Amino acid sequence: MPIVTMERVDSFSAAHRLHSEKLSDAENKETFGKCNNSNGHGHNYVWKVKLRGEVDPTSGMVYDLAKLKKEMSLVLDTVDHRNLDKDVEFFKTTVSTSENVAIYMFEKLKSVMSNPSVLYKVTIEETPKNIFTYKGC
Repeated sequence: MPIVTMERVDSFSAAHRLHSEKLSDAENKETFGKCNNSNGHGHNYVWKVKLRGEVDPTSGMVYDLAKLKKEMSLVLDTVDHRNLDKDVEFFKTTVSTSENVAIYMFEKLKSVMSNPSVLYKVTIEETPKNIFTYKGC
């Protein structure tokens, strides 16, 4: 069977502060610079989801895009217009770097998908110059 990748793109806005409880205030300031501002800061993130799998001979699709859109929406509801550090349980114990945002988005989406085996990778664009991809373990 032919293997095809498909990608869906969405976006969300969220605030956060880069700060690790494992570091002193001075170490946090040195490590994260202005992103360690105690008031936090925000981003307009771009979220790309790539699926990879066989084309179903009956439907002609790797995955139903309408279903993927709904599943992605469930995940977006947990982060959009939120303070990641205060509103998302995962980030109460994990530094909200974009690397960890990518991991969170992958794992959260995987948990709500009807067929998570086709989830290939997610990409988080924090800015057009800072892009992070996670393919899962």
